[in-house]
Amino acid sequence: MAASLRLLGAASGLRYWSRRLRPAAGSFAAVASKTPVGFIGLGNMGNPMAKNLMKHGYPLIIYDVFPDACKEFQDAGEQVVSSPADVAEKADRIITMLPTSINAIEAYSGANGILKKVKKGSLLIDSSTIDPAVSKELAKEVEKMGAVFMDAPVSGGVGAARSGNLTFMVGGVEDEFAAAQELLGCMGSNVVYCGAVGTGQAAKICNNMLLAISMIGTAEAMNLGIRLGLDPKLLAKILNMSSGRCWSSDTYNPVPGVMDGVPSANNYQGGFGTTLMAKDLGLAQDSATSTKSPILLGSLAHQIYRMMCAKGYSKKDFSSVFQFLREEETF
Repeated sequence: MAASLRLLGAASGLRYWSRRLRPAAGSFAAVASKTPVGFIGLGNMGNPMAKNLMKHGYPLIIYDVFPDACKEFQDAGEQVVSSPADVAEKADRIITMLPTSINAIEAYSGANGILKKVKKGSLLIDSSTIDPAVSKELAKEVEKMGAVFMDAPVSGGVGAARSGNLTFMVGGVEDEFAAAQELLGCMGSNVVYCGAVGTGQAAKICNNMLLAISMIGTAEAMNLGIRLGLDPKLLAKILNMSSGRCWSSDTYNPVPGVMDGVPSANNYQGGFGTTLMAKDLGLAQDSATSTKSPILLGSLAHQIYRMMCAKGYSKKDFSSVFQFLREEETF
C-alpha cells in the first residue's frame, strides 16, 4: 500500500485521457466494474454527474445535506443514506461534489464524515473546487486510513455536466489515475492528470480566474456596444468571428436574448452561482498571495463579484455581471 500511495509530483508529466480513447459505449459498459459508487453532494453540478454514473450502470449510495435533493434518486431505486460515514461503510469508491473547503472538511473529517468508516483501499475522489492546501491535508488524513484521495475539480458548467462532457483536472497518486478514469470518464469527455494532490485544484483555480475575467470583459464589451446602438445578436456574431471570441461570448453569452439554453436566457437562474465564483476568486487571491504572484485583473474580478454578492446577485449565475453593469451607473 505504501508504494501505491507514493505521491508523484507535477514534474512526472501530464497524462491526458479523452473520450476519443474510450471504448464504444457498449464495450465500455461491458468492462466497467458495476460495484456501488458513493456520491456525496447533489447540487447543480453533482445531480447531473450522479445521473451520468447511473446511465453507465453504476448503483449509487447517495447522501446530501438536503434530503429533498436525494428524492429523485431514491425514486429511481438508488440507495440513500443518512451521513457521509454511511456512504463510506457501503462503498469503496466515493465521489464528493461540495461547494466550499469547509463543506469538504466536514464531509471527510466531521463527526459523521467519510473517515469514520472508510475502508482500507478505498478510492476517494473530490470534485469540489477548494483550497489546494485543504486537498493536501485531506489526502494526508485519508492516507493514514489506508485509502487513496484524489482531487478532481471540473470545468464546463451545468450544461457539460448534463451531457457528460465535463473536463476533470486530476491530482493524486499517478498509479491510481486509471481507476479514477473509469468513473470520471462516465461524467466527462476529458480527464487530465495534473500531478500530485492539489495540482488539480491549482489548474481549476487558474481556469476560473480567467473565466471570471473573460466574462466581465464580454459583459463590458456587449454593454458598450448596445449603448452605442448595436444589436446585441449582431455584436455577438461579430465578436465570435473576430479576435475577441471566447467561451463567455460564444457558448455562455451573458446578454439575455442572444443565446438559448444559457442562464442569461432564464433570468440568470441555474448555472454557476455568483457566490461560488467569488469563492473561487478568493482561492485564487490566497494562492497568489502565498506564491507572490501578481494577479491584477484577478483581484479586480474578485472585488466585482464580491460587490455583486453584496448587492443581491449572490444566487444568480455569474454571467449576471452583465445585468450588474447595466444597473450600476457609478462605474
